[in-house]
Amino acid sequence: MSELGIEQAKKLPELISDKHFDVVFSSDLKRAVDSAKLAFEGTYKIIQDERIRECNYGDWNEKKKDWQIINFVDKQYLNGESYKDVENRIKEFLNFLWENYKGKRVAIMAHQAPQLAIEVLLNNKTWQQSIEEDWRKVKAWKPGWEYLIRGKLE
Repeated sequence: MSELGIEQAKKLPELISDKHFDVVFSSDLKRAVDSAKLAFEGTYKIIQDERIRECNYGDWNEKKKDWQIINFVDKQYLNGESYKDVENRIKEFLNFLWENYKGKRVAIMAHQAPQLAIEVLLNNKTWQQSIEEDWRKVKAWKPGWEYLIRGKLE
C-alpha cells in the first residue's frame, strides 16, 4: 500500500463515523485486506471474498496500467479475464448479499474493476460510462459510495 492509501484507510473510520455496518467484506488480495484491517479491525467482522478481487490482468498483473481498459470489456487479457468476467463474479457476489444480508448495511473493500462492475450492475451504466466516469480518472476520491441492491440480478 502507498503511504496515501495507508493514511486514507486509517482516517476512513473518522470520515464515515455516521455510518454503521453489519459486516465488512474485503477482497482477499493484500491491499484490500490491509485496508480493511486498518479501517475496521476490532470494530466490524471482516470477511474476505475472492469474488471481489481485482480483474485478473493475466500477463499484465502487477504492471503499470497504461493500456485502455475499454478494450478488455469483452476480450480477456492474455492469460487473464475480461471485465465481463468480473461483472459475472460481482453479480454472483451481489446476489449472495441479497440472499444473505437483505436489509443490512455492508461495507465492501475492493478494487477498480469490481467497483466499475457494481456501477454497471446497480446503476445501469454501460461499461463505457462506468470507465469514463471512474473517480480515479476524474480525481474525485471520497470515503465510500452507496449502492442499493433492489433484487436478485439476472
